[in-house]
Amino acid sequence: MKEDTAVLNQTDTKQRILDTAEHLFAREGYHSTSLRAITGQANVNLAAVNYHFGSKEALIEAVIERRIVPLNKIRKQNLEAVQEAARQEGRRPLVKEALRAFIEPTIAFRESGEGADDFSMLIGRAIIDPDDTVRKIFMQHIEPIFHLLFETLRQALPGLSQDRLFWRLHFAIGAMAHTLHMRTMEESAHKAGKFRCLPEGISACNASSMTDMLIAFVSAGMEA
Repeated sequence: MKEDTAVLNQTDTKQRILDTAEHLFAREGYHSTSLRAITGQANVNLAAVNYHFGSKEALIEAVIERRIVPLNKIRKQNLEAVQEAARQEGRRPLVKEALRAFIEPTIAFRESGEGADDFSMLIGRAIIDPDDTVRKIFMQHIEPIFHLLFETLRQALPGLSQDRLFWRLHFAIGAMAHTLHMRTMEESAHKAGKFRCLPEGISACNASSMTDMLIAFVSAGMEA
């Protein structure tokens, strides 16, 4: 019983460190957040961080991995299902199918539970941060899924050169990233009781309607 309690306590401590680090990294940035700030807010000592993670860089990697690995699993399954359905039906994959396989779980992630908005903010910050520490870790995890999406779209658009397909896909990912950033800013402003990021008369959309509009927009660009 004592051993079980000790394991539970360690799990709780590790989870608390991850949650706190994710929140502070998102709000303050990776380099501006000290381990002392994380341990203070998580109510743990520095030895606990060293025991569970070993270093600040290992901690940020753990923060990213716990969110991105299950999300990548869903996106991979979706893309493979799109390819398999096309094979079974003797046709090329559809552009909208391929984009939805990637975009839909990404947009829906924001509503997946507590802390998801912190993670989205963290990745948004990492993409524009001049220092590439966090961005490198994120890209290592996203690169295999990007290649799978690219290959699926290459099958869907065989008449498009790889150069054009590559850049059009980057434009599509950029539109998705900006959409996620706008949703994060709007929700953060709403929670803080501050001004709205959206113009007067423009209503916020839920994940489903946002996904449909985004896919219609970027698929038209991919097929142009």
